Amino acid sequence: MRYSEYNDQIKKQIYEKYTYIAGVDEVGRGPLAGPVVTCAVIMKKDSNIEGVTDSKKLKRKKMLELKEQILDDALAVSYGYANNKVIDKINIRQATLFAMKNAVENLNIKPEILLIDAERIDSNIPQLNIVKGDLNEYAISCASILAKIRRDDIMINFSKIYPEYSFDTNVGYGTKKHYEAIDNNGITPIHRLSFLKKYYAKQESFL
Repeated sequence: MRYSEYNDQIKKQIYEKYTYIAGVDEVGRGPLAGPVVTCAVIMKKDSNIEGVTDSKKLKRKKMLELKEQILDDALAVSYGYANNKVIDKINIRQATLFAMKNAVENLNIKPEILLIDAERIDSNIPQLNIVKGDLNEYAISCASILAKIRRDDIMINFSKIYPEYSFDTNVGYGTKKHYEAIDNNGITPIHRLSFLKKYYAKQESFL
């Protein structure tokens, strides 16, 4: 099904036909460091938590509040991961698809259909890839929030190991202070070399 075909009528048909509908999303495609994290979640069909939307539009405090409500209404939740080594080996898109597939396969309830934010995975489960799904589809929004919190927590823990890089605030993204930390201290074992090679291509000292 094409992106443009996902509308209120199609959504109504899906929710009338299926019971176990999994929303799937990823967080962490763009950072210079850390993993990409995915989440697959099957929500109760009558779940309608106020404030659920694309995680990029929410502050952490609000997401933490919503997380507890989402978990209360979730029938099944699973996460998938691809670390920087995998990303460097197979590229960020393929790493994202790998992590999404893992999240789906690790659910303790098999979904009848997958609603995925703008991607398709290798699966025999029927699926729809929805543009801006994290904004426009409730189940995907729930997955987006859970994945975002999980990845942020991972990067906060990494900040305790590598405090110079401020991973607790930039969560691995390429801020000015992050680039300065790399210039001053070099790269860490969690940096994505494939993301940094182009930036440092003119610096003989890189790698």
